[in-house]
Amino acid sequence: MLDITDRILAIRQYVDDGVAAAIEQLIREAPDTRLNRINPLAFALSHKLDERECVAAFLHATQLGLFELSWNVVCASCGGVLQACESLRAINQARYRCALCAVNCEPNLDESVEITFTVDHRVRKIEAHSPESLSLWPYVRQVFWSSGSDLPDDLSDVAREAVLDAVEVAPGERVVRQIQMSEGLAVLFDPVTHSSQSLEVTGAPSADPQQITVHIDDTRLQTAMHRLAPGVLNLVLENNTSRRVMPILWSVGEALKHMVERHIPVLTAKRLLTHQTFRDLYRTNVLDVNQRFKITNLTFLFTDLKGSTELYERIGDLAAFDLVRSHFQIAEEIVSRKGGAIVKTIGDAIMATFPNPVQGIAAALEIREAVNRLNRRNNRQELLLKIGIHSGPCLAVSMNDRQDYFGQTVNIASRVENIASPDAILVTSSSADDAEAHDFIRRQGAAPSSFLANLRGIDREIRVYSVPS
Repeated sequence: MLDITDRILAIRQYVDDGVAAAIEQLIREAPDTRLNRINPLAFALSHKLDERECVAAFLHATQLGLFELSWNVVCASCGGVLQACESLRAINQARYRCALCAVNCEPNLDESVEITFTVDHRVRKIEAHSPESLSLWPYVRQVFWSSGSDLPDDLSDVAREAVLDAVEVAPGERVVRQIQMSEGLAVLFDPVTHSSQSLEVTGAPSADPQQITVHIDDTRLQTAMHRLAPGVLNLVLENNTSRRVMPILWSVGEALKHMVERHIPVLTAKRLLTHQTFRDLYRTNVLDVNQRFKITNLTFLFTDLKGSTELYERIGDLAAFDLVRSHFQIAEEIVSRKGGAIVKTIGDAIMATFPNPVQGIAAALEIREAVNRLNRRNNRQELLLKIGIHSGPCLAVSMNDRQDYFGQTVNIASRVENIASPDAILVTSSSADDAEAHDFIRRQGAAPSSFLANLRGIDREIRVYSVPS
């Protein structure tokens, strides 16, 4: 094992000591299965640590060569990993097909792309670094299913109720399996090639053995349904690939449904892109210039200083610059602490994103209070901050060599900030009507009023809530 002491010390510069200590213990003592496709949210929960701190720690550890970061396209139905990539740029298909579930999956950053971390092979060699050496069930658990699948490390007992047969077939090998088939549906799925065959068993039992021959190749095809009667099936499996394959005959029923529906929260690509540490460490090359990824809901916060030109004229460039810089530092610290990220600054304005509305509203209230304290400390109302918040769908894109966002949601959020005044935060109904955000505003003792706003360039009225100081 590579000596990791100095690298853990480096991580301690950025995160809580308890988080760094937990990661060090993980690397040194955890079994191999716990070091493959680590779910940082589950790690935080199991160690009673802050999620944001844990994500930051794993990101710094990745930069220091302790872990490898993976972007995994995941089937929303079964939780299977359809593609594992070293970067978001490598996800280049408009849609993916899950052969086990027979459903299509469009990569969106809210749900279908998860982020995991695997220990670097130079730090510690684990079984998953050589997946071809894993036996059938360890392979299925560690390579096919995602970090959001709530399954035990040892799948054999859990899977037994849902599996009719499972076998490893060497390259070029032909095997025959004799299986007793009962009425119902079954799917023959190979997790290596992601190919499948469907079987419908119905009608009167057959007295004679039936036979199906399956040629497994690398085309990831799902063929038409095979129909047969209950009784003995001679299943002929031919491996036409250069790899070992592991076809599993699943009985499609309650046992399989219960197994694949068990999910736990994961670090989504959307959440990672709105993490300040990620934006700081991965400033460029996150997306290819031609890529467009959908996000179904993201919260945008825009701020701007009112009268900043007059401020420079009134108190001088140096004093004004120090004040404006203090405002940026305040905003960045609060946005990061509330789980968001600064996307960019435009003059004296800020554009930030958050995974959900309540985080954006909480950050806005705290930023406003911090700026008010700064004004009181200077005994002058020099910084007059306008804030607007809006949530909705958007596209994650690459613009000007950085990861950015595009769409009408961004435009509306910017326009809402334009009509805001320093004495109230403006929040659109798409953010304020979120149940968690609504409860949060109520707990703050605020009594927002609402109105219909006509925003420049928007052809419909937008309901906006004014949250007063």
